[in-house]
This record gives sequence, structure tokens and C-alpha cells, in this order.
Amino acid sequence: MRIDGKVVLITGASEGIGAACAAAFRKRGARLSLVARSAEKLRAAGGPEALVNAGDITLPEMREAAVAGTLERFGAIDILINNAGMGLYAPAWDTPIDDARRLFELNFFAPLALTQLVAPHMRQRRSGVIVNISSIAGRVTLPWFTLYSASKYALCSLTDGLRMELQKDGIHTMTVCPGYVRTDFQRHALGGEPPPKVARRKQFAITPEQCAEATARGVERGARTVMAPRAGWLLVLAERLFPALVDAQLAAILHDV
Repeated sequence: MRIDGKVVLITGASEGIGAACAAAFRKRGARLSLVARSAEKLRAAGGPEALVNAGDITLPEMREAAVAGTLERFGAIDILINNAGMGLYAPAWDTPIDDARRLFELNFFAPLALTQLVAPHMRQRRSGVIVNISSIAGRVTLPWFTLYSASKYALCSLTDGLRMELQKDGIHTMTVCPGYVRTDFQRHALGGEPPPKVARRKQFAITPEQCAEATARGVERGARTVMAPRAGWLLVLAERLFPALVDAQLAAILHDV
């Protein structure tokens, strides 16, 4: 897809990967509709031409207002980027169920609900791209991140199913699976901290701008899955071929042995 002139709705766009996506798509000539809690940060990320929708994307009225406002301003939504999400560093067996529900509400149900709002419009126009920002943890379960992994696995599966459901309507879906990205993700996590060995590997992280560029290029070429960095495919392959070995290595990281 050629991005120039397209209308792009991005959630979680006030900082991190979302703000970097706003810059990457704006550079390519997109018209932006941005959603997050901070209006000030959204204006900084999107520039004077962007439509700013400040609020909690887990609320139905906020999602409806964002979609309706975008259609009113621009007359179309060509690309939906479901980026908003949060982490949780806690064992699944000991996490309060309300925290698990809150995690899934943002990481899975909000993207699903936005897709259900946007898809009828895209189907009517017989074109569109839905991008779901998942994680490498949505392809390989990370035991310090079990519930987060589960929510991102669900998002990956949703994206794959939607691709088959909507193919006849001219709508493409794409999953983005970032690895370690230099953002405030850990500070915004719902609870807990990563294992020391994971925290020490921060120097190998990619930047939000690198992830956003990979996302934009993926949209342009019609990719199914974008792994950022691409070396993440090696972990996915290893997990498929040697699952017991990968489990043992990840457990050792969790227990710092």
C-alpha cells in the first residue's frame, strides 16, 4: 500500500512505538488520528495537522468517539494501528484476576473492539489495513511475562484469523512483533519487574524509530508479520524445533541461574 494521503488511526500514540509510528507515517504523507491519554503528548507526536483524541481506549465511548471523529474529519480510515498495550511481570498462578482482566482489556479486547468499529467502514470501501502491535512474546511464551504473552498470543491469532475473514473484502491484516525496545514500557507495566538477566540485555534493544520504520515498510509491502528486529525469527524457529531446550533456557533466565 502507498501510505501517502492515507488516513492512519494509531492508539497509544503519545510516546514509544506509537509516537514513532506517528512520525514514520507522517513522513510518508499520511494524515493522522492519534489516541492516548495525554493530549499534550499527542499534539507533540502528531504535529498541528493531526487529529488528537485524548482518553482511555478501554472505554467504549472513547473508542466510538475516536472512530467517529476520524471519519468526520477525514472521511475515511485507511490504516488502523492497534498499538496501545501494557506489560505485567508477575507469575500467572499468583496474579489477581482483576489485574489479568485489566491486562487483556487493553492488550486484546480494545484492539478487537476498535477493529469491529473500523472493519464495516473498510469493507464498504473494499480496502484497508489493520495492524496489531503484538510482541515476540506473542510467538514465544516468556515465563516472566506469562499473562502478557497470553494476551499477545491472542492478538496474533486474532490478526491471522481476521486476515482470512476479510481477505475477500480487500482488507489486509499485519502483526508486528517487537523484541526489546527502548521505551518506558517497564515503567508503565501493571506490576512487577523483569528478571535481572533480561534487564541487563537492554543494550541490545532497538529504538522505537527502528520498530516504526519496520512497521511502515511492512504496510507498504503488504507483509503478514513484521519481526523487529528480524533476528527475533531465530528464537521463534528455535522454539519450534527445540521446544524443551528453549523452555529450559527461558526458565533459567527467570530464576537467574
